[in-house]
Amino acid sequence: MIIKVSINDLKKGHFVVDIAEQHGTYNLARAGHIKNKDIIRSLKAKGVDSVLIDTTKTIDEALKANLPEQLEKPGPLILEVTKAKKLFKQSKKIQQQIFLDVQENRAINLAPIIEVTQHIITAIFKNPDALVCVINIRDKNEYLLEHSVSVSVLMTVFARFLKIDRDITQQLAIGAFLHDVGKIKVPEHILNKVEKLTDQEFHIIKEHVNHSVEIIKAIPDISPLSLEVAALHHERSDGSGYPQQLKQDNISNYGAMIAICDIFDALTAESCYKKNYSPIKAFNILRRLAVDGKLMPRLVDLFIKCLGVYPVGSIVELNSHRLAIVESRNEDDPINPKVRCFYNIKYQRYIMAKNIDLAKEADFIIRGVNAADFDIDHNRIIEFLLQEG
Repeated sequence: MIIKVSINDLKKGHFVVDIAEQHGTYNLARAGHIKNKDIIRSLKAKGVDSVLIDTTKTIDEALKANLPEQLEKPGPLILEVTKAKKLFKQSKKIQQQIFLDVQENRAINLAPIIEVTQHIITAIFKNPDALVCVINIRDKNEYLLEHSVSVSVLMTVFARFLKIDRDITQQLAIGAFLHDVGKIKVPEHILNKVEKLTDQEFHIIKEHVNHSVEIIKAIPDISPLSLEVAALHHERSDGSGYPQQLKQDNISNYGAMIAICDIFDALTAESCYKKNYSPIKAFNILRRLAVDGKLMPRLVDLFIKCLGVYPVGSIVELNSHRLAIVESRNEDDPINPKVRCFYNIKYQRYIMAKNIDLAKEADFIIRGVNAADFDIDHNRIIEFLLQEG
């Protein structure tokens, strides 16, 4: 994908195709990778304002350039979560700018979206569990911003699990990042309505997909695949979806993937108008939708396998009357992951954190739960476990 990048955003590892804008007369001798910062300084000195880069040829140096330093070397999950939160926060800022640009009728700049999705992909390829854990920590007052970022993360994790090519994965991530941008055109009193929507209000809500398609189409150099996944995220295999009422034969696997990611995130996230479900309950709902013919059963099963029976970062209740956070999976024993206990249910208090491999202990998981069920804030759990070390 060829995109225009400001000289100030050019990084080591970018593949420059040509000069886009300048206030000098410099001619690029040949296309090639930016090998060091001296080249960037030289281009600036020659009056170059922006260049065209080929994103498919970007190498790791550029992908790492703006990543928080802590994401370079994966460590214990709890520590990685705090680092991944920085990337999540950066993504939310870009999402916020997108919504603001749409409101102000400004063109959306694709470059920062490409850059942040590259960072997400790089982080996930190194340690997918950290970002998956982060999407369990939500601010219900920022649901729209966080949902779009989270669906992009889930789509990337799913694509990695399915061994989809990295370039295709990024196009999917960009489409997921933008899939709900049309909701900015839905009146806020309808979008955040707590009571049941009227038929007319639901029709207005459904129009957000068409709004998204219209907005995304107008973005210069947007990939057709990115547009496709955004357009298909509410279609269902039995034709009951919207806006086109497509059936399975006319829905690509990528479209079916984003539908699953979108539903899962909507179910597990808390918003101002609904409580969240535990991942286990969300998985059961996905399976029921597959049985009812609305989702592709094979992809639902693969998605659940991708995240794990008990996703990393989820909260579980143990037979020993303790709460624990899932730290990592046991590939050979998926129902008995490695967990970290932190709370005594009987006495309703935090306890000294303890790592337990349930595949080797007598204790076992009774059920997956929400922290809110015990009047505990998920962020507070992370803070406590960080203090425990």
